[in-house]
Amino acid sequence: MGNEAPALEHLSIPSSATFVPGRVGVLGLGLMGGSFAKALHAGGTEVYAWNRTHSTLELAMIECVDGELDDTSIPTCELIILAGYPKVSVEWLAQMAGRISPGAIVIDVVGVKRNICKECFAIAENHDWTFVGCHPMAGTQYSGFAHTRANMFHHAPMVVVPPAEMDDFVRLDVLERLKNLLAPCGFGMFTLSTAEHHDEVIAFTSQLAHVVSNAYVKSPSAQVHKGFSAGSYKDLTRVARLNARMWTELFLENGDYLSREIGLLIDNLQQYKDAIDENDAERLEELLAEGDRRKKEVEGR
Repeated sequence: MGNEAPALEHLSIPSSATFVPGRVGVLGLGLMGGSFAKALHAGGTEVYAWNRTHSTLELAMIECVDGELDDTSIPTCELIILAGYPKVSVEWLAQMAGRISPGAIVIDVVGVKRNICKECFAIAENHDWTFVGCHPMAGTQYSGFAHTRANMFHHAPMVVVPPAEMDDFVRLDVLERLKNLLAPCGFGMFTLSTAEHHDEVIAFTSQLAHVVSNAYVKSPSAQVHKGFSAGSYKDLTRVARLNARMWTELFLENGDYLSREIGLLIDNLQQYKDAIDENDAERLEELLAEGDRRKKEVEGR
């Protein structure tokens, strides 16, 4: 699914639907949920939200939220975005599933997809609304509503995991509606995936990078880097700063693929260490040249 996807005639929404077309509900006003709320509000979308800390919700209602996402407003939302921690999102959906209108779409923004898709697809099977797994490939090293931005998702990819058993025409219609509903966010592309493939790839492209960065700053040398560091240090340490509770949950949910990637990295680093310990310039140059060649291949050069 990309921006070039053909427009489709929308399938009819069940007559019992009570949602207000285009209205969006957001569960959780952290970095992701808050940025969705700001982007959608800036684009003229009516946004309702829930947040565990009510003072954050009150602040958001001044800036970008039209009302609280509660028993009354949930049925009026055409799209609901689950932007809480994985367990919180699943528990909320299970509790509120009966209040979501037929024909509505529910998505999540969790960084791993297998567990949450399995649980949320199962919940959705008993209702007339649709759950679609999503992962916006955007963010910063900071967390919380204070760091949210309306342009967080501009030109960013969005990975989409639709129900596997869904009819092709229904799937295309749902995905087209989803693109239209999220248009104010400015995503650059939408990539279809299975939950399994998403988690395998994300273990390398995102989770491993966070582990490496977080481990890298534990060197005693990090305490004396000022005056001796430039872009390389900044690039490698940017995501060392993280929400430990959230990333612990994500890492453990994707432990099989992440552990494999960490093992591969350890094996590769050991080769560099061995060449340096043995003062083997020829081998070290080969390793460095191979890494340079792989990087150029990935960039298409």
